[in-house]
This record gives sequence, structure tokens and C-alpha cells, in this order.
Amino acid sequence: MPIPDNITREYILKAIQQINERGIPNHYQSSTYDLIFNGLRYPPKLVFSYANYFGNGVKLSHKEFHGGADTECFSILKSNGFEIVSKEMNLAIDLDHFLKQAQTNDLKTQFYARKYQGLAVEISFGQGAIAQIPWISFLYPGQVTSNGIYPVYLLFKEYNKLILAYCVSETKKPKLNWNLGKEVETVKSYFSKTGVVPQRYGQSYVFKVYDTSTTLDYVSMEDDLRQIIQEYKQLMGATPMEKTESINFSIDVLSRDLQQTGLLFEDRLLNRFVTALLAKPFVILTGLAGAGKTKLAQVFAQWICEKAEQMCIVPVGADWTNREALLGYPNALNEGEYVLPDNGVLNLLIEANKPENAGKPYILILDEMNLSHVERYFADFLSVMESQDRISLHPETEIWKGCKVPGQVGLPANLFIVGTVNIDETTYMFSPKVLDRANVIEFRVTSEEMKRFLEHKTPIDLNNIRGKGAGMGKAFVEMAKNKKWQLKENKNLTDTLLDFFNKLKKVGAEFGYRSASEIYAFVAIANQLIPDWPENEVIDAVIMQKLLPKLHGSQRKLEGALRTLGELCLNEGQDIEDYFVKDKVIEKVKYPLSLDKLVRMYKGVGNNGFVSYAEA
Repeated sequence: MPIPDNITREYILKAIQQINERGIPNHYQSSTYDLIFNGLRYPPKLVFSYANYFGNGVKLSHKEFHGGADTECFSILKSNGFEIVSKEMNLAIDLDHFLKQAQTNDLKTQFYARKYQGLAVEISFGQGAIAQIPWISFLYPGQVTSNGIYPVYLLFKEYNKLILAYCVSETKKPKLNWNLGKEVETVKSYFSKTGVVPQRYGQSYVFKVYDTSTTLDYVSMEDDLRQIIQEYKQLMGATPMEKTESINFSIDVLSRDLQQTGLLFEDRLLNRFVTALLAKPFVILTGLAGAGKTKLAQVFAQWICEKAEQMCIVPVGADWTNREALLGYPNALNEGEYVLPDNGVLNLLIEANKPENAGKPYILILDEMNLSHVERYFADFLSVMESQDRISLHPETEIWKGCKVPGQVGLPANLFIVGTVNIDETTYMFSPKVLDRANVIEFRVTSEEMKRFLEHKTPIDLNNIRGKGAGMGKAFVEMAKNKKWQLKENKNLTDTLLDFFNKLKKVGAEFGYRSASEIYAFVAIANQLIPDWPENEVIDAVIMQKLLPKLHGSQRKLEGALRTLGELCLNEGQDIEDYFVKDKVIEKVKYPLSLDKLVRMYKGVGNNGFVSYAEA
């Protein structure tokens, strides 16, 4: 049945009001998406069905039309100003809604599903149910009955107490016991101090108690919830993430988790790094020594990987002249035997290639990547990145049948490679072949960042972040596998790329079709992943990462080109002399990141007679 196109915001608001008054009928609860209005969640298809009734006098059956991303139903709801989100639990929204509903006198037994950290979330207001109190539980599907233990929020509203607890089921004899390894008290013991007899769940163990008569700190509460869920997962035997629902990837969560480690990375840098990995899984981090290049790669890997075996950090040696340091070699003295490298790179590749691991991210970090000629030891990787072919390791003949190392290995879509670079007299420059295949992200430290570091210096503890983003690993890999990112027509981006292409061509540093495609992929991913990232900031990032890195040469070759490129970074009416000669503070220009780099290169080529994008 065709969907009517006369649904207005007025009809949608009436639909929401009806749901508020009558509740959600059986079988009409959404499974994947929610419509958000005034902090509450509603099934989008039910809202649309009711809205059609108010607009056209007919209720649409949920079987008569489709809901979901890119459907006409969702397009109409969004065009009328309503937000539609996935059913991943938003603690601030859902818990606030839960508390408001659970503290009323008109409670009904109500279950509705959410997802959080790879677990199924079940919520009940408890009236008439055996629990007799409102609760929210977090569990692996089906395991609430088979194991009888799980994390839970318990609301004792008459005492203004919300308890986050290690739940022990009162209806199912637990097959497992909480292995807490620390002193904890039961809910019963907690309340006994006040002379109160707890209503149900007295044998569960208290993790944290929140006073609901005060304003709750949801950010802190989410940290608590993640910790108890992590303990639950470990107790359950670290159930593989691919057996649970994947959590949507969120840079905001990564940024918040990073704050717990003591590391300081600005959001714009995180945006560039993550988006670059998704657009092309080969990123080079260059810039100031000691600015956190290796730490960013390491902490991201630890955050998103479920197990340590999914990441490998390799210090590049100064004597690497071929691929053996990374891929090992067949033993010439004992045919049929393969010598594996001690650094674990080949093991990482083999694991990443296994079908059962296709949904897990694997991350290879090459530290000080340019201590040796990259084109020599990394040649096989560079070739396979583009050909999608496989690297041959040994002949697949009869004598090799017993070898545990496969004859060939590929670079699967779930493998991400990060190289760090320092520039000094002991290192080598990258060739255009390498730079063209990577996003190059430069690290700088501003005076404000240094001031913040000196004033708020805290010990760095990467254990605070280990595995916190593992539930998002599958979604991250799926985004990286998607090669059909669609970017809406963007005249600003197209005109900018053509302008830079024509100017770069004059110094032999123009870009090809591959770079152009990767730039468009980067912008499309940025638009979806970080919708509030300003367009000019996104374009500024791709100029820095994909267009400028190949610039190097003499003063005679580059001096004029750097000025011309700098002019492309300005708004109409601004004078390049203000920045290249008069040292005006770079602000309120079109592409400040790129202009700052071009100014530094211009001064460098004037002082030294030669300049390169990469600098110490």
C-alpha cells in the first residue's frame, strides 16, 4: 500500500499524545529504532500509523509498510523534525524516563528491549510482577534463566534509593556464583543499618547506591555500569562479541573513555584518526616527537579490541631491508618448515583472515615506521592494499601440507594498520607510493594544550580503557567494509579539490583517482559518524591528510606554490600577506589547519632552501 504524503507534524504530535495516553499495544514495540520526543522513546511505525489515522482516517497496519533507514516512513518523520535513533540504550534518556515512570502511582508491568554494551536490556516497572519493585537488568539473551545472575538496577522508591547490584535471581537457582574478589554487602545488609526490611532481592550484592532525591550524574553512573557489565562478561567466560548484538560505533564514547586514562587528545584529532581508519585502513601519524602518536594508536587498539591477541605493536628496526621481519620466511635448510617472526605480525594476519574472526578488528602498529626504507620491507603490503590479492608465503605443494602457516595470506577488511613517524637524521622519507595509500595525520601541541597538560597532569593508566569499546568492534569493522559510501552532491568539496589539483599539478604533486575516491569516502563517513562536524573542518582535514603530504622540494620549486595554495585556504577578501609575511594569527579563515601547515612550510623553505611536509 502506498504511504500517504500528507502526514504533518501536527498529526505526528497527536499520535505521540495517543501513545502517551493509551500505551503501546502488544506486537507494536519497535525492534531496531526509536523515535525520540521530549526525552522519551516511541516506536516509529506505530507513531506513523496513528499519524495517518489523524490525517486520513485510516490506521495503517505495521505489516502494510516498512520502517528502517532510507524508508519513506522514516524520511517523512525526519522531515517533520523528529529524531530517529537505534535502540542502543541511552542511559541518561532511558534511566531518567524509567525513574519518572517508576515513581508514579499508576504503574503497569511493562517490558521493553534495549541494547547496551552487547547485552540485552530488559526494563520492568514491576507492578503486579513477582519482583514487586521496578528494575532494569542487563544480560546475555536467554542467560537470565539459565544462570540466574546479572547486573541490575533496583529502585526502592520509598527510600529514594537506586541500587546498582550484582543480582542473584530469586526465581531461578543460580548455576554460577558472582566471583567478586572484594568485600561487598548484600542489599539486605545495606538496608538493615536503617532498620528497613528490603522488598525483594535482599540477597543480591550492592555495587553502588544512588540517591534519587538529588540530581544524578549520568556520566559517572555510566562508568559504574560499564564496570559491573565488564565483570559480568568476564564471569560468563567472555562470551564472544559476535554472538551478541553489535553496538553502534560512537566516537563520543571513545572520547569520554579516553578521559579516564590521563591522555589528552582533542576531539578534532580523534575525529580525523577514526574517520581516516574507516575510509582507508592505513594511517600514518607524524609530527612532534612525544606528542602521543604511538599512545593514540595503542589506546584505540586496547579500547576497541576484545583480546590482546587482536593487536600487535612492532618497533621497526633500522636494518630491515626485506619483508622477513614482518612475514618470516621458509626455512631453506628444512623444506616444509616456515620460520615465523618473533614480533607476532604474521600470527596477527593469520588470525584476522579466519572466517570466524571477520567481525573483530585487528590492529597492527608499526612504531617509528621510517627507521628503514618502508618501500623495501613493506612492499608486499603496499601492493596487496590496492590489488586485493594475497601475499604468497610458501609453495602450496605436497611437502607443505603439514605446515600451520598457510601458503598465502591477505589483508582483510578487519585489519587496520597504523604507522608512526619521527623525522631526524636517522630516518628516511616516504615515497609518493606510500603517501598515496595512506591518510597522514600530523601531531602538534598548542600552547593551550600544553598549559592544560601541565596544570592537570595525571598518571597515565591504559588499564582504565582496556576492552571498553569491544562491543563496538563489529560495527566498526562493518563500517570499514562498506565501500559504497554515498556522498551527496557537494559543490564546495568538488571546487576545492579541483583548485588544489590544478595548483599541485604545477609542482608534480597532484593526486589521482584513488586519492579522490578516498577523500569522498572520508567526507561521507564523517557526515554520518559525526554529523555536527562542520563541512569546512572536514575538507580542511582531507587537504592536510591527502593533498599536502606529497609536497617536498627546493625553494625554487615550492615557494610560489605554497603561497598559491595558501590563498585557497582563505575566505574572500583576506590577504595571504597577512599570514605568510606579517605573521597574523590564523583564525576565521576557510581552512585554518592547512593554512597553518603551509605557512610553516613556507618559512621552512625560506630558511633552509628545502622543505618537506614531514617535520620533526
